[in-house]
Amino acid sequence: MKKIALLVAAALLASLVFSTAALAEKKPEFTLKLGHLANTEHTWHKGSVKFAELVEEKTGGRVVVQVFPSEQLGNEMEVIGNIQSGIVDMLITGESMMNWAPLCGLIAVPYMIRDSAHMEKIVEGEVGQAIEKEVIEKVRLRPVAWFERGARNLTSNREVKKPEDLNGLRLRVPNVPLFVATWESLGAKPTPMAFSEVFTSLQQGIIDGQENPYDLIKSASFFEVQKFVNKTEHVRGWIYLVIGEDKFQSMPEDIRKAVLEAGKEAQAYERQLFRAEQDQLIKDLQDKGMTFVEVDKEAFMKKAEPAVLSFLSPELQEMYKKIVAIQ
Repeated sequence: MKKIALLVAAALLASLVFSTAALAEKKPEFTLKLGHLANTEHTWHKGSVKFAELVEEKTGGRVVVQVFPSEQLGNEMEVIGNIQSGIVDMLITGESMMNWAPLCGLIAVPYMIRDSAHMEKIVEGEVGQAIEKEVIEKVRLRPVAWFERGARNLTSNREVKKPEDLNGLRLRVPNVPLFVATWESLGAKPTPMAFSEVFTSLQQGIIDGQENPYDLIKSASFFEVQKFVNKTEHVRGWIYLVIGEDKFQSMPEDIRKAVLEAGKEAQAYERQLFRAEQDQLIKDLQDKGMTFVEVDKEAFMKKAEPAVLSFLSPELQEMYKKIVAIQ
């Protein structure tokens, strides 16, 4: 009887060990590939990693999110196409979606958004809901979170406080027709130029200034060839963390709920990182010798508005007016 009892106990133990091992080796029900263009130091990447941790935690390991930074899965437009084809699952994207969803053209319009609080009201309110609806229906992507982007500011070797101070300023801009028209209307002489050529052009006096968020001003060492950061904050925008709508709908309801909850929590986490980083970047640039100049943003906005509106469709013009009127 003792031998039988020992054999039964051994069999039960073996069965338990086998079951535990099988459970440990159990593959997740869904593995999501998330691609974005930022490097591993960027707050978008850190927000994406937090999202992956939260999804795995909230689903008990049933869903694993693999994060691929620095365009490892392709550039933004390629990844959008691959999501639509079912090859990739998630992406961080913004105004590029206007090719399918025209309302996404509002994501980076000069002098439309006043500050972070104004942006939050836009994205979380009626306008944001309309944009998200169009993204889901026309791009077949579902936003699960949104991240604020650093405002673009003008650097120069003379103070710019009002539009009149821009007269004749030779300014590098990206090759975006709306940006060129806006700066021309303000009195500057905008010159589209590759970002890689900007430092040398500033150094040689080919151009007098450039405009970019604080992180690029620092990483490109523009503090070596520019004295002032004029706080024009002329473009404020946001970017979405999205999942393919077909993939999202293929998952059980409890997992869909967990993904959306993780998105909101990752959004709050990234926002804390972003705001702390902006404060640090200002300090770093000041330590490098740059002076920050307050500008008359209301005057800039009023002077730029006709040029901005001329580039927007009637539908976008109506949305623009709604956004500007939000208090």
